[in-house]
Amino acid sequence: MRSGNPALKQSTFLDLGSGRVVTRDGGVMTLNGTVNKTGFLLLLSLLTAAFAWHQSTIALPNGEMAPAAGAGIYMIGGAIGGLILALITTFKKTWSPVTAPLYALVEGFFLGSISAMYEMRFHGIVFQAVLLTFGTLFALLMAYRSGLIKPTENFKLGVVAATGGIALVYLVSMVMQMFGMNVSYIHGSGVIGIGFSLVVVVVAALNLVLDFDFIESGVDAGAPKYMEWYGAFGLMVTLVWLYVEFLRLLSKLQSRN
Repeated sequence: MRSGNPALKQSTFLDLGSGRVVTRDGGVMTLNGTVNKTGFLLLLSLLTAAFAWHQSTIALPNGEMAPAAGAGIYMIGGAIGGLILALITTFKKTWSPVTAPLYALVEGFFLGSISAMYEMRFHGIVFQAVLLTFGTLFALLMAYRSGLIKPTENFKLGVVAATGGIALVYLVSMVMQMFGMNVSYIHGSGVIGIGFSLVVVVVAALNLVLDFDFIESGVDAGAPKYMEWYGAFGLMVTLVWLYVEFLRLLSKLQSRN
């Protein structure tokens, strides 16, 4: 079992297929339980996102919106806090019933603030990104359940390699920007920039397929009950990534108009 999502890596269920799994609360991971917890995490992130959106914008006399003074606090604080909680959850899976909801709440601040910034520049972009994100989620889920997409080992290896490559490109880009070198051709609205964003969106979407397969494997292996929270957290990580990449892609496309 392999997933490009760092939260759902190969070793997560490594020992669960041995038949020696003992759950402290007598429960085991179920698909319905994971789905319900994913919905709960999405609701939590929506609540804090709505708050951050409101706090990140101010209404001008002409009816337009402008960034509020503390908008960056929610964006930066949410991003850093979400990263810390994601790392804690990844390395301490048994804490996921607590850290996963905290991650969703903190990540909501980031999502609400960054969404408000994009919306002020490109009206309607957030609604489009939300529709594309959840449309992609349900389309791939149906394709996976119907067997139209089969996560073979070669498929998984390709997605993992592509995900790692994208992470490396982003890391190098960040380091270069720290030294005053801007990689405009992948972040700009030119053909290369749009093409790069399309590739990233596709790879992020394919990670959903790996996540579905990984969670289903955990259910079949009789994983402990707390792994429902961990599986929901893993899906949240991918959905957040996919949503942000849709925002980036749509902003590049609208910048050309």
